[in-house]
Amino acid sequence: MRIVVALGGNALLRRGDKPDARTQIHNVQVAATELAKLAQEHELILTHGNGPQVGVLALESANDERLSEPYPFDTLGAETQGMIGYWLLQALQNELPGKHVAAMVNQTLVLGSDPAFANPTKFVGEVYSKEEAERLAEERGWTVKADGEHYRRVVGSPQPQRIIETRMIRTLVDAGAVVICSGGGGVPVVRNSEGKLEGIEAVIDKDLSAAVLAEALDADALLILTDVDGVYEGFGTENQRRIPQATPAELRDMGLPSGSMGPKVDAVCRFVELAGGTAAIGRLEDASTILEGTGGTIVTLGG
Repeated sequence: MRIVVALGGNALLRRGDKPDARTQIHNVQVAATELAKLAQEHELILTHGNGPQVGVLALESANDERLSEPYPFDTLGAETQGMIGYWLLQALQNELPGKHVAAMVNQTLVLGSDPAFANPTKFVGEVYSKEEAERLAEERGWTVKADGEHYRRVVGSPQPQRIIETRMIRTLVDAGAVVICSGGGGVPVVRNSEGKLEGIEAVIDKDLSAAVLAEALDADALLILTDVDGVYEGFGTENQRRIPQATPAELRDMGLPSGSMGPKVDAVCRFVELAGGTAAIGRLEDASTILEGTGGTIVTLGG
């Protein structure tokens, strides 16, 4: 099978952890052990989140007095693709001796007219108390919103239209390589009035980009691996219930929140509706059982 895996940010950095490189490298090595099991039997294309990491780099850039202005988010996204891609590349090479593994920095096309630019929703960076978040918003001109019990910075998250380097990714996969790409959703770019690409201040949802990529690569399955074992009805209540199987229509009717499970559900629904394949949401450590149909939340046209 050809499988696209979207690896959640929790695989690199858990809530409350300090964003030290040592911690993240250890977590990547743990993730690579599970991912290697998939790569031994299937064609694997791996994407990953970058919210905490791009937030760290943005804060460093904003505090660097040598700069006349902070680095833009497209450049920061490229930096995190290289950094996280290197960690995953090395870890998977160690787990899969003799197998080719490639890590790419790539661009994702968005529309400059996307309404998301006027309504930022994508969480980036570390968590703060309400008071600290409000102070930073005042000092730095940030937009901040509640993320569970904490507050985080949010930026515009336009809809991904296509992955610019799709043909190169397909060439590498066809040659037998495990490909790490579209990190953080890909570097956000638009076409200017001359038809040329240029970066834009945004962070693209990596799950939605993974769905676009999976469709373009004719993938058989899209797995979104996170820190919960599936989609829950009544999540956080005494009556919560994991949904083992569902159709896109059933999931869309649940009205899940846009800042957490919502984009993941949108991504799996999009892939299933447009490509007709199988998609799933679940835990990294359950990846093998999810493929077998006994773990996570499996999404198909037939339920």
